[in-house]
Amino acid sequence: MAYDTPLSYRSLVIYEVFPRNHSPRGDFAGVTADLERIRGLGVDVVWLMPIHPIGALARKGTLGSPYSIADYRDVNPEYGTLDDFHRLVERAHALGLKVMIDVVFNHTAHDSLLARNHPDWYHQDAQGKPFATVPDWSDIIDLRFPNPALEEYLAGSLVYWAEQGVDGFRCDVASVVPLPFWLAARAAVAAVNPDVIWLAESVHAGFLEARRAAGLSGWSDGELFNAFDITYIYDIHPIWQLAAQGLAPVSRYLEMLRFQDAIYPANYAKLRFVENHDQARIQAVTANPTLARAWTAFEGFNKGPFLIYAGQESAARRTPNLFDRDPVAWGDYPLQDFLTRVARLKKHLAVREGQFFLLAAEPLAQATWVHPGGSLLGVFRLSAESAGAVDVPAPDGDYEDLLGGPVVRVHGGRMAAPESACVLRCDMPRPQRPFPAPLLDYYRGPE
Repeated sequence: MAYDTPLSYRSLVIYEVFPRNHSPRGDFAGVTADLERIRGLGVDVVWLMPIHPIGALARKGTLGSPYSIADYRDVNPEYGTLDDFHRLVERAHALGLKVMIDVVFNHTAHDSLLARNHPDWYHQDAQGKPFATVPDWSDIIDLRFPNPALEEYLAGSLVYWAEQGVDGFRCDVASVVPLPFWLAARAAVAAVNPDVIWLAESVHAGFLEARRAAGLSGWSDGELFNAFDITYIYDIHPIWQLAAQGLAPVSRYLEMLRFQDAIYPANYAKLRFVENHDQARIQAVTANPTLARAWTAFEGFNKGPFLIYAGQESAARRTPNLFDRDPVAWGDYPLQDFLTRVARLKKHLAVREGQFFLLAAEPLAQATWVHPGGSLLGVFRLSAESAGAVDVPAPDGDYEDLLGGPVVRVHGGRMAAPESACVLRCDMPRPQRPFPAPLLDYYRGPE
């Protein structure tokens, strides 16, 4: 891996921004003007979806997808100039924020700079016409690896943006770009800034399986951790979706979280989220605001950096259009305080330095961060099933709910079930038998 990836990355809060739809003006200046509010959420890193010019040929919609890139070393003139981008970065840095940009190296626009100058750098059909290996991605054409000249150019593009002050790269469909390239690119960027954060959009298992069956490249999360600090949760995301919709038991999802702990490097970091630009908003996934808050709190409490997608703080239900102007309806930010409290948990000593344990799935999910200096206990109503009271491993007493709910009283080892979720600061020993049973028991079987 990034075997030297700091454990502190698990406490990062990342905020995803689509500049076109973030403000009425839809440009860099509109994002810059909002940075102070974003910082107030408890955000550490602002991730900008692709900032580059968009191709015109085979464009989807009126303005085109930001992932159909025409030039890796320029900015979209609709967003402003390079100087405007520099002002955004400078303002972010002044506020203590890092800036991450999207990197799209699997493909380019049909009429990109590279397609014009290096048509031989692409997958080509029998007639020599470039194409996309995913047919639905009709507005792009795929680059073909390995290719030393191409890889040198792409790595040089990353070095260029690191020199412009960029602090991190979110790498689109990183699983389909060769791992040796990512390793070399990371080393090249480290010469400019060794502290750049590398986030891989690792893919769903089904997508990876289909790629490999077709004889195309495909790298697993375990392999990507050699080059990246953070990968997506798409390896288990379909199970999360079923659980969040009430179509699978919560226990099944918790079991997969335990499985992640067993198969990835000890310092692995998975990006936890309940929505992003490719997925439905959490308010639409559950169609139940109470469950939406509970799932958001759980994923924020979960082990790994937490992603907030712009508009989430306004309880948005609709995922913005990628191909046309579709500004976020901000309203009065009804979930701003709630998300700020969720983000604040990431900075707690127990989360930064403690151990994470899943304790129960039913009737309510429970998890804990254990640390000698003070532990955290989270209780989450992740399903529509009712629960009046629940057994908890916290000492009797009255507790502040760090998520802003009413005071929680524990008496006789029981507490009233929260409306959606609560997090308590309390003294707790390391659990003797976390939920579910240790993985060893799955293989050994019942005694």
